[in-house]
Amino acid sequence: MRVGLAYNVKPADTPDHLPEDAFEEYDSEATVGHIENALSRLGHDVRRLPAGRGFVDAVRGAAPDIVFNIAEGEGGRCREAHVPAVLEMLGVPYVGSDPLTLCATLDKPVAKRLVEHCGFSTPPFRTFRSAEAFDSLPFPFPVIVKPAFEGSSKGVRISSRATTFGEARDMVRFVTETYRQEALVEAFVPGAEVTVGVLGNDPQRVVGMMEIVPKTVPPSEFVYSLEVKRDWENQVSYRIPPDLPAATLAEIERCALGIYRALGCLDFSRIDFRLDASGTPQFIECNPLPGLSPGYGDLPIMAERTGLPYLSLVSEILSHALARLGMASA
Repeated sequence: MRVGLAYNVKPADTPDHLPEDAFEEYDSEATVGHIENALSRLGHDVRRLPAGRGFVDAVRGAAPDIVFNIAEGEGGRCREAHVPAVLEMLGVPYVGSDPLTLCATLDKPVAKRLVEHCGFSTPPFRTFRSAEAFDSLPFPFPVIVKPAFEGSSKGVRISSRATTFGEARDMVRFVTETYRQEALVEAFVPGAEVTVGVLGNDPQRVVGMMEIVPKTVPPSEFVYSLEVKRDWENQVSYRIPPDLPAATLAEIERCALGIYRALGCLDFSRIDFRLDASGTPQFIECNPLPGLSPGYGDLPIMAERTGLPYLSLVSEILSHALARLGMASA
């Protein structure tokens, strides 16, 4: 089968006028190579399709049977929908969630409203267009302040956790002025942080759960920030499965599968939670384009430690898409 691989690669340098983490979501050349190699080992003819202005011509020239999409897109809160929307316009099947889901999940306030409407818990929040508009909150401190539509901890710093009105206003100013978008201010959840990998369509299954355990601060103060992720070996350890009661793990799994369905995720995704003071899972965000770098991306780490090697993970993701689309692997 001819498989297109749609992706964005991090540029070598970040222009001075952009934030230091402007391209944090993009994949490394090594990650693209790992996925390409896995698809080739599975017997497919892989054609690289860099996302961007030349994508339409590249797809037409490659004429893939299906596109394995890991592209983050460029610019705006609908950027992750660019590649699948173009593929739908061209009538080319693809792996992963559709444009609507990718838009809804990248916009954190939209995702939180949808999830809450479907009966799942998420921390209370408000959004602000500027520091001047930040006047009051209907919930107590501490809070966390983050960009409304970014991923990969873009715009999230250790200082994003604010314990006073002044600290929160400073972070609202940082977010709105640096990232040119609304700031999401939500109640800070003090318990364990757990990420869940989900595969499949009907039915879906949890492939693994991972607790992110801070090494230098208590969980009640921990922020999985840009600084932490860039120094993860010294800052955190990954516990698979999480060291939590069986009833709590069962509830996290129930919530993850329900949210996956509620947001319309397809083939694969990763969903993040934090536990509140009573141990209730609180939805933080959903990533239907989770990192697939072996040994580094959360989903491959979870899969590997629960008995699903990297090649098998890539194979299963593609197989779920083919089955959903009614296509036979060749």
